[in-house]
Amino acid sequence: MEIKHNAGGDIFVSLLTVAFIVLKLTGHIDWAWYWVLSPLWITAAVVILILIIVALVALIIVGKN
Repeated sequence: MEIKHNAGGDIFVSLLTVAFIVLKLTGHIDWAWYWVLSPLWITAAVVILILIIVALVALIIVGKN
C-alpha cells in the first residue's frame, strides 16, 4: 500500500520563509526579524491552537461519559 502525503503547505511556508530571509539579508526589505520569520511562528501558532481545540473537545466528550 502506498501512502501519499500532501506537503504543499509545508513547502509553501518553507519557500516563503527562505524568500523573506533572502530579501532581508540582501537589504530589499527592512522588516524586523520577527516578521521575516512570521511564516514559521504563525504556522506553529495555528497548529497549537488546533491541538488545544481538539484537547478541549476531547475533554468535553470524556466528561459527558
